[in-house]
Amino acid sequence: MKCYTYQYPNKTRINMNNEPLAALIRPRNLDEFIGQSHLVGKDKPLRLTIESQKIFSMILWGPPGVGKTTLARIMAKETGAEIYELSAVSAGKDDIRKIVNGNQPGLIKKILFLDEIHRFNKAQQDYLLPFVESGLLTLIGTTTENPSFEVIPPLLSRCRVFVLKELSNEEIGQIVDRAVKKLSTTIPEDAREWLINLANGDARQALTMIDNTFTLYNKLTKTALKSTLQNTFLRFDKKGEEHYNTISSLLKSLRASNVDASLYYLARLVAAGEDPKFIARRLVIFASEDIGIANSNALLLANQVFRAVEIIGYPECQENLAHAVVYLALAPKDRSAYDAYMAALADVKQHGNLPIPMNLRNAQTKLMKEVGYGKGYEMYTDEDLLPEKLRGKKYFKIKK
Repeated sequence: MKCYTYQYPNKTRINMNNEPLAALIRPRNLDEFIGQSHLVGKDKPLRLTIESQKIFSMILWGPPGVGKTTLARIMAKETGAEIYELSAVSAGKDDIRKIVNGNQPGLIKKILFLDEIHRFNKAQQDYLLPFVESGLLTLIGTTTENPSFEVIPPLLSRCRVFVLKELSNEEIGQIVDRAVKKLSTTIPEDAREWLINLANGDARQALTMIDNTFTLYNKLTKTALKSTLQNTFLRFDKKGEEHYNTISSLLKSLRASNVDASLYYLARLVAAGEDPKFIARRLVIFASEDIGIANSNALLLANQVFRAVEIIGYPECQENLAHAVVYLALAPKDRSAYDAYMAALADVKQHGNLPIPMNLRNAQTKLMKEVGYGKGYEMYTDEDLLPEKLRGKKYFKIKK
């Protein structure tokens, strides 16, 4: 847990030997902040909030590397508040209890900055709620996930949600220029353009690349940047190729009933900090798509594991995920239900809304009955019930 008390902003000390580049150039006020003009520009909500010294509980929702942490620190500094930084990945009830009991209430406003609030399970959010409700803690939560799905309604109702946007290429370029100036070096235009494109709106990626490249090569050429990227220890984009390669490998290993490979790729995802609910969702889908009617209990288990992940969270829920992965890998596979549905969906897209047979239609009024709606309907029949144009079509084929 990190605690910063911003009461003496003029006494900031910078240690060039220890601090990462991102920390060295982090904006100290809104005038230095780059991006999110819809929130921090003149007469915009967050600027007005800071200027009025009226900080309230809020959730900053947006992609990584767009300034969520920086905004929280600026708000604390400008209002003289004490900010406690927690990561929902590793924090728990005890950390919140220590913050609440640390000092006498009311002396200094306490801001709880909770990074990745979507990683807090329901029980942890329930525990946090009364402190936010009473005003003992002012919550600033950040998330890359839709808070409507990830934050419990009582807590969400006590926070205002601000949506942060991906940084533009021009804004990333300004941040790159600031970093290069701080390092007292230069960057060729081709390298600058390549770096901006690589960042894809994420300032953290750009700054990490600059920091690592300059440390390794003492220059920022395009060749040096590419060499740094190839170092496997510097892969940091959870939304990039490595992320999708790993989840794909897990699913393909499950499909092949390879238990050992499935467990290995699950461990890779967990060790990389992947959202456990994302993994659990994929397992629920897999249970119907690839196992299907060969073992319908697989879907029940996958859903129970998803629920366990929601309640428990990391680190213990990795055991629930492992349980599901072993079960799904060993289960027989049958894609017939999935394939049949996709074939039916293809016909819907190709033919549109074909007329439904009269005997299947719902006769809600007397007129409908008179024109033949529902006429001749039998509960148990061998009659083909598809629209006339598709009569005789067979979607579902039982595996032999």
